[in-house]
This record gives sequence, C-alpha cells and structure tokens, in this order.
Amino acid sequence: MFPKWSSLPAMFFNTSAQKVDQPFLWRRKDGSWQSISWQKAAERTRKIASALLEIGVKEGDRIMLVAESRPEWPMADLAIMTAGCITVPAFITNTTQDHLHILRHSGARIAIISNQSIAQKFMPAALESPALEAIIFIDPVQFEQQLPLSQFLWSDLLEKPDNSKNIDLIAKRIDGLKRTDLACFIYTSGTGGTPKGVMLSHGAVLSNCEGAAHVLQGLNLKNERFLSFLPLSHAYEHTAGQFLPMLIGADIYYAESVEKISDNLRETKPTIMTAVPRFFELMHQRILRSVAKEKPWKQRLIHKTISLGRKAYENKKAMTLGERLQNFFCTLLVRRKMRQRFGGYLKALVSGGAPLNYDVGLFFQSLGIPILQGYGQTEAAPVISVNLPAKVKMDTVGPAMPGVSIKIANDGEILVQGECVMNGYWQDPVITNQTIKDGWLHTGDIGVIDQDGYLKITDRKKDIIVLSGGDNVAPARVEGFLVLEPEVTQAMVYGDRHSHLVALLVPHPDFMAEYARNNGIANNPVELVANDHFNKVYKLVLTRVNERLSTIEKVRSFILTSEPFTIDNGMLTPSFKIRRHKIREKYGARLEQLYNNNVIS
Repeated sequence: MFPKWSSLPAMFFNTSAQKVDQPFLWRRKDGSWQSISWQKAAERTRKIASALLEIGVKEGDRIMLVAESRPEWPMADLAIMTAGCITVPAFITNTTQDHLHILRHSGARIAIISNQSIAQKFMPAALESPALEAIIFIDPVQFEQQLPLSQFLWSDLLEKPDNSKNIDLIAKRIDGLKRTDLACFIYTSGTGGTPKGVMLSHGAVLSNCEGAAHVLQGLNLKNERFLSFLPLSHAYEHTAGQFLPMLIGADIYYAESVEKISDNLRETKPTIMTAVPRFFELMHQRILRSVAKEKPWKQRLIHKTISLGRKAYENKKAMTLGERLQNFFCTLLVRRKMRQRFGGYLKALVSGGAPLNYDVGLFFQSLGIPILQGYGQTEAAPVISVNLPAKVKMDTVGPAMPGVSIKIANDGEILVQGECVMNGYWQDPVITNQTIKDGWLHTGDIGVIDQDGYLKITDRKKDIIVLSGGDNVAPARVEGFLVLEPEVTQAMVYGDRHSHLVALLVPHPDFMAEYARNNGIANNPVELVANDHFNKVYKLVLTRVNERLSTIEKVRSFILTSEPFTIDNGMLTPSFKIRRHKIREKYGARLEQLYNNNVIS
C-alpha cells in the first residue's frame, strides 16, 4: 500500500514532492486557521538542516527540541534527522532539573527552543550543561545577561542563502540513512522515577506508521485531517499525530490548547484524532453535566440513545423491531448533533497511553463517536496493538499491529517483538538487557489474548496491589470506576500489604461549586474537603462504586484533597498518567492513618 521508506526524511520529502502546494500544517493565528504547504515545509526543513551543518553538527549528534505543538516542531524534527543527527524531544512542562538531566544524559550539543516562557526554565539548565554549544530560538527572546552560548534565530536561518555544499551533503545524508539508524531519543514520562532515553530507529517509527496506515485503510483513507493536541515530545503523538499523517499525506491542525479543544474540533473538522483516556473521561463528565441542564424530555431522549446504543453494541440480536426503530431515530435526533461537537467528519478517535475504561468507551460509541482503543509504550515506538474499524471490541486494545508479534509470559506479562522495538535505553545497558530478552520486549504490563487474537490489558505489573491476604488487585480498574462518578475528577487507590483498599479522591471542581451554591457556603476547596457534611457525600459515592466491584476491590475508606494531580506538581505525567510514587510521597502517611480509623461497610 505504501513504499517501505529507508528513513523518515526520505518519506517526508517524497510525499512533499507529490503534494507540492497543497496545505499541510495548520495553526490558528490572527483569528483564522492558516496553513503552510508541503513544499514550503520541505524548503524550510532543508534550510534548517543546512543551518545545522553550518553550525558544525556531525552525524549522530543529539539535538534537543523543546517547543509547544506548532508547525515549526515537525520541521525542526525532520531537519535534525535530515542533517544526520538524533532528535531529543523534551516536554515543555519539564522543570529546570528535568531539562538538565536530559541535556547531561543525552549529551546534546544544540537545542532548539520555541519561546521566552520555555527559555526561562531551560536556560539555567543550559548554562550547567557541559556539552551544549548553541541554541536556536524559534521566537525572539530577551535575556538581561549575556549568555556564553552561540544563539541563532529561526527566521534568520531561513533567510540565509543556500549553500551548494550543504545541499549536496543533505542529499547524501538522506540517501545514506537506513531504517536501522537512530532517529530520536524519547525520554519516558517517568511514572516510576527518572526518565530513561529510549532509542528509536527510523525503521521503528516507520513500521509503526505503516502498520497504522494498514489498519486505518478500513476507514477509506482520503483527504484526512488530524487535530493534534497531545505533546509532540510524547512517543504516541510523535508517531501517530506527526509521522502517520505525513505517510498518508494528511493535513495536521495544531490545537490552540486543551481548554480550546472543543472549539478547535468544531472549526477544523478532523477525520482522525489521537487522544489519551483522560481526554475521554473529561469529555464524558462534560457531556453528562450539559445533559443534566437540558429539559427533562431531552434528558430522557439522550439517556435512551445511550441505552439503545449500548444494547446495539453488546447484544444487537436481542433488540426488538421497536428498539431498532427507536435506535434509528436516536441517530437522527441525537447522534448527528453529538458528532457535530467533534466537527461532524470524525472517522475515528484513537485512544492510547493507558487502558480506556469500558463504560467510558461505550458511552461515546453509543452516542455515535467511533473510538479505536489501542495499546503501546515508548519502547515500541509506541503502538503495539489497536482495534480494527470493522471489529471493535471495547474491552480490549485490539489485535497486534501488522509487523508486531505479541505473546503472554507465564506470569501474565505482555511480550512484544518486531521492528518497532527500541534499540535500547541510551547509556543504560543493564536496564536494556533486563527489558529486552531474547529479542522480546518485556512491557511490564499484564494481559490476556482472547479467542479472536485481541489483547486485553489488566494492569501494570509493578502497579498491582498485593493485599495482605495474598489477593492481587489492579488499581487502574478501581480508579476507572471512581472517576466515572460526577463528584470525582481524579483518584488513586492504595493498599499494598494491607487487608483492604483505601483511596485518595480529588473532588470535581464543578461539583464543589454546585455544592457550595446549594448549601449557601463559600466555594473554598480547602475548607470543603475538611467539611464533615461534604465528606459524607463521598461516602455515598464509594457505596455506589463498591456495588460494582468485587469484595477485594472494594474501597473501604478515603481522604479528600483540594489539590488536583497536575503536571506542574509532579503528580501527573505529560500524557496525564498518575505518578503513584509522587502521590504516595505526599499523602502516604495520611492514607496509612486510614487503617486505624473506622471503614465504610
């Protein structure tokens, strides 16, 4: 279906030569969406690659890239690879210490930084890095003191006249790149500690894109539009939100922010979009809250649509003729309007990064929003499996991607083999050898493969809670039920080596505001979580949730916190997964104290 390209730049420049003046990269500026054509993007990529050669980069040099999602990101990424170097992406939410760790660990000689606010956190780290020699700023920045580093401005580099020697050298380097050559080091989000540099080859990323394109052919790919809002420094968006669109010749729109995602969906009308489960959880709660404000007859219609949609998915043969007719009218009256919230042209929302709660996935499916749940990790470039458009099994993450082999070890761990598997962890042969054994990537995830070859994730191997009675509990499953409740926005369960589970709950801000208003008190989160009557509401929440859980999964007690888990406080990764060790550091003593108190029956 698609040629087997030798490298990511070879794939990009070939596609751009075919697409020429067609729109490619879009961003909202001055009140409208403005595009950069394929040809312009290719020209600018070559210019930046040429500038890197002028600065003196050598093949294999690491170049750090710290920028928000914007058209310059893929151009910088490709320019680095075109110059024969290795991209080292970093999250814009990183602290100065995070940046310093990556700079020192990767040995990056050059950094490409986007703007003043990012530079404020990056520059102190840059000044301590022994290897860093130069910085390219995408936007103009100002510093009070003179910096002992060479500095270049993106726009100045684009205006430099072409150097014929560099043009020839660039062509040679592109021709010389092989699928086995390193393309990037992607530092893991670090849910369990210090981020490690995952070495991914051109072939690893390309094989992922080729497999994904094969799967998506079931959607009749043509004139696709991607809306990108996840960080491009994350392996998932880097592959599925950047290089996959390039492979299939799609447009990429860069969302303004998470807060404006609803507006951007309606404006850009994407056909494909990648997202993490947290996005669906937030949208799920947002939709339910908006439904609660509708007139009673409209609420009944929407809930009927969800009920019939669920039955159509789970047991379509059992639907009566009357239910089938009702379901048809629900599509006309409800599902069409719901699709407009997502732009009206959506073929698939692809969920990855963590297991998607079954009820949340089915909620969207019932409302006519197609979801393909997949699974992967950075070490596999990152997609390992994904549901097929023609056969969605919402309680699974689909069959293995084309070119990927999956097997389950004796202890339940998921093992993966294929070109997508990383070359190893940079400067860490010991952990590499512990992770890749006999050619199989040991994912650290637990799962089973069903009779259709579809993979089901049960939990992280290292996150499994072992109760004092010897029972194993998957915390992610219990937390999934908790965050479905409208009163809860985030949750973490706790209980290793104890007789039962307890939980830390973050109240939903909308519920807190509503509670304060209804009870005539101030909406002060710190005071509310200490309020006895407010806490009694959450005892009822746990009672509701526990009815759906097995005996060992029941949460017997809880504490509330007014501080949400965020990237800034270190309790969330940039892909919105909770950092359990960080949360335990702050709340562990209070959670332990719950075992001395009375518990919920």
